[in-house]
Amino acid sequence: MTKILIVTASFYTDITADLLQGATQALEKAGATYDVVDVPGALEIPVAIRLGIESGKYDGYVALGCVIRGETSHYDTVCNESARGIMELTLKHMAAIGNGIITVENDAQAYARSRVSEKNKGGGAAEACLAVLDIKRKFGFLKRVEA
Repeated sequence: MTKILIVTASFYTDITADLLQGATQALEKAGATYDVVDVPGALEIPVAIRLGIESGKYDGYVALGCVIRGETSHYDTVCNESARGIMELTLKHMAAIGNGIITVENDAQAYARSRVSEKNKGGGAAEACLAVLDIKRKFGFLKRVEA
């Protein structure tokens, strides 16, 4: 059975809760099991995924969080560095990581992208993770994880 680690950034708890709902629905529909780990913000997501990779307990990973533009350049740093960290893990470890860290201009955009009834980016991130796992299976790179 496929086992996924979902890492959520709790900075915007209500938005992340919606993203998590979408992700868990997609994983359950696919018959995957999952664990959830919460971190303070998007910048901490890559290290949590790296710890999951090092544990050897998971087939894939889903990163969930939200970054809303503020009045300073901190937005750019958080968006760029969290995405860079996830991409480095993906390439270095051939990890199946669905990136569901939404980067938006305002609350309205965040809610539109996080709600299951709207754009459901959490579900999309879970589906992306599962799609990469399928590719890894096709090429013989997926190691079976014991439950």
